Amino acid sequence: MAPQHGPRRARIAFSDSAAKQLENITNEAELHALDRALVVVSVDPDVGEPIPGDTAGPQLRQYTDDIEQVRVLYFVTALRTVVVVAYIEV
Repeated sequence: MAPQHGPRRARIAFSDSAAKQLENITNEAELHALDRALVVVSVDPDVGEPIPGDTAGPQLRQYTDDIEQVRVLYFVTALRTVVVVAYIEV
């Protein structure tokens, strides 16, 4: 019997702006909080709320984790890759 696996997670990629924000994080608690938020988004990319705006590009979404005090702005590509545009601590 083959082992059962859960649903496939979305791949996470970072915009240049988000990558710069990551470089500046030195606090381990902040890294842990961001990691938890990214896991949630990778498991269910539709978890975040759509941000109203221009319909010409991909739909920008935001996920807020009130427990960890984290907000992540991202969009999902056609291939279900999650591109993090910005990591914003609430």
